[in-house]
Amino acid sequence: MGFKCGIVGLPNVGKSTLFNALTQTAAAQAANYPFCTIEPNVGDVAVPDPRLDTLAAIAGSKEIIPTRITFVDIAGIVRGASKGEGLGNQFLANIREVDAIAHVVRCFENGDITHVEGRIDPIADIETIETELMLADLDSLEKRIVPLEKKAKSGDKEAKEQVSVMERCLTLLHEGKPARLAERSHEEERTFQMLNLLTAKPVLYVCNVEEAAAHEGNGFSTKVFERAKSEGARAVVVSAQIESEIAVMDAADQKDYLEAVGLDEPGLNRVIRAGYELLELLTYFTVGPKEARAWTMTKGTRAPQAAGVIHTDFEKGFIRAETIAYLDYVTNKGEAGAREAGKFRLEGKEYIVADGDVLHFRFAN
Repeated sequence: MGFKCGIVGLPNVGKSTLFNALTQTAAAQAANYPFCTIEPNVGDVAVPDPRLDTLAAIAGSKEIIPTRITFVDIAGIVRGASKGEGLGNQFLANIREVDAIAHVVRCFENGDITHVEGRIDPIADIETIETELMLADLDSLEKRIVPLEKKAKSGDKEAKEQVSVMERCLTLLHEGKPARLAERSHEEERTFQMLNLLTAKPVLYVCNVEEAAAHEGNGFSTKVFERAKSEGARAVVVSAQIESEIAVMDAADQKDYLEAVGLDEPGLNRVIRAGYELLELLTYFTVGPKEARAWTMTKGTRAPQAAGVIHTDFEKGFIRAETIAYLDYVTNKGEAGAREAGKFRLEGKEYIVADGDVLHFRFAN
């Protein structure tokens, strides 16, 4: 699995420009007026991981198959979206379907590109979006909690837990804070996730800066990073303009261009890495003469469930995982060398897969 990330933000902050660059398509119309994106555009892109190329070279793999990430370009949200303004209900429904939110924030000044609020203030922009999401969550919870309170009073244990979690979320929302900050036990996590709240989604702030600030950011992006740190979110700096220009270049031209502007990689790489950290994901590999392939899963996943990412039969009939750490595979130039060096391991059902593991699963049909 990869993950599905919804690109949100106010109109004219660079969402569609960034989406086009990320997916290397022109599917999303980037126009200088609100609601140029009416239906959410969806694009899958390969997750760049140089380790996969290294493994493929060592194994002589004929095919390289990276894992993928899905980006959903959601139309610009405006003040009043929680009440249906600006096609708000449709947009909010789109957000419910993603795993994480990439909140694009305008951190550049340009008189030729209008701002829907008539000023450049990234923190105010963030608060406009967050307020609409919080109002939608408040409305949802206040409608759902009433019948559950009646069930809880009758002694229903599940209803009691639901009401308890909902009350904590409501308290935060009334204080102007997102539901993702709600304290909860490991046992309550499933109940919390089932609420499907908009402000429970992990958030990655994407600071869209001018070309000159693409390396270190600017005063606007500094404020966004401070905001992200205060609420346990993540933030990255990207110049959507640069990304749109390199998206249509071949690899060699991309490298030369990035060096010319003082960057060592495209912004896409930073966005994906931050997204992985945000959702606590990791990658393992399967490697052979036919193909070298990357697979994505959640940190803390045990070997049988990791096998299930490939096929459910692998999980059901799991016997063991033949395991080589990435560095051991590379250092010893492949599986045979790793075996000779004593770096080849047989792991059972309780093994927690590590990032970069090279795995081969044995299972019973």
